Amino acid sequence: MPPRIHPPSKAIASILRSRRPLRVQRQYATAAAITPAASHEQMSGSAPPIARYPSTQPPSYKPPEFRKSQLLRQYASLLRSTPLMLLFQHNNLKSMEWVGIRRELAKALQKVDDARVAAGHPSENLAEGIKIQIIQTGIFAAALRVVEFYKPDSQTLDPTKPPTQPAAELTHTLSRAAHEAVADTRTAHALAPLLSGPLMLLTFPNVSPQHVKAALSILSPSAPQFPAPTRRANPGWHDLPVQTGLQKLLLLGARVDGKVFDVEGTKWVGGIEGGLEGLQAQLVSMLQVFGAGLTNTLESAGKSLYFTVEGRRTMLEDEEKGVSEPGKEETKAE
Repeated sequence: MPPRIHPPSKAIASILRSRRPLRVQRQYATAAAITPAASHEQMSGSAPPIARYPSTQPPSYKPPEFRKSQLLRQYASLLRSTPLMLLFQHNNLKSMEWVGIRRELAKALQKVDDARVAAGHPSENLAEGIKIQIIQTGIFAAALRVVEFYKPDSQTLDPTKPPTQPAAELTHTLSRAAHEAVADTRTAHALAPLLSGPLMLLTFPNVSPQHVKAALSILSPSAPQFPAPTRRANPGWHDLPVQTGLQKLLLLGARVDGKVFDVEGTKWVGGIEGGLEGLQAQLVSMLQVFGAGLTNTLESAGKSLYFTVEGRRTMLEDEEKGVSEPGKEETKAE
C-alpha cells in the first residue's frame, strides 16, 4: 500500500511563503509637462475653419458616383486636350469588324510615321496616340456645351489649405455653375446637328494632315484624293469583315482646334500637301509674293514721281535754251 502524503501544516506553509523574494515596486521620476504659451499670431488670429469636403473630391451638382457623371468629365477632358478629332456615324458594327478596322487603321498610321522618320523628321510616334472611341451621344453633347459655352475664371484648389469654399462658388465640370451656364444652349453649337445616332470619334494628339489622309483612305476612301489601298499593297483591307464594317461607317465632319468642319472641310485638311510644314511653306511663299508686290507698288510710285520730276526739269531746261538762243541770234545780227 503506497504511503500517504499529508499536506503541510499551516506553520510550515507560512515559513515557505516567507522565503519567497519580495516584489519591490519601482518608482520613476517624472517631469511635469509644461505647455508653451500661445504666440501672438495664434491669440490674435482665428482658428482655421473646418474642412467641408476632401481636397481631392469637391462637391458637385451631379452625383460623381454615377457612370454618366464620369463620362461627362472624360468627354470634357477629351475635348479640351484633343486638337483634332473626326466624327463618324456607325451602324451596328460587330466585334470582328471593329477588330479588322482598328488593325488596318493602325497599320496605315504606322506607315506614315515610318515615312516621316525616313524623310528626316523627328520621331513623334503619333500612331500610338490616335484612338477610336465609341461615345454616348447625349453625354458628349452635354460635355461639348460645357467646354464651349462655360468659361469660368481660372481657379485651383490648394491642397495645403482647408477646402472651405462653398459649393455654389466651385467651377469644375460637374459643378452647379457649369450646369446653369449651359442649360439653355442645347442647339447653339455648330456641331449640334451632327450629334445624333450612334457616333464614333477618331482622336489625334496633334494636327497632322498626313495622318488624317491615311485615316480617310482607310475609313472613308474617295478617289482621287484619298484612294483606297490596293489588294497587292494591303490585302487585309479587302477582307470581308473589314469591307462590311466600312460600309456601316459614315464620315460626318471634324473638329480642328475648336473649329467645326464639314466633310469637304475635313477632306481639305487631309489634302494639305506636305502637312503642316507644307502649309507653313505655302504661307511663307504667299507672304513673300505679297511683300514683293507691295515693294513693286511702292517703288513704282517713287519711280513715276522721279520720271515726272525729271521730265519737267528737262522741259524747263529746253524752254530756257529756246529763249536764250533767239537773243544770241539778235546780238549777232546787230
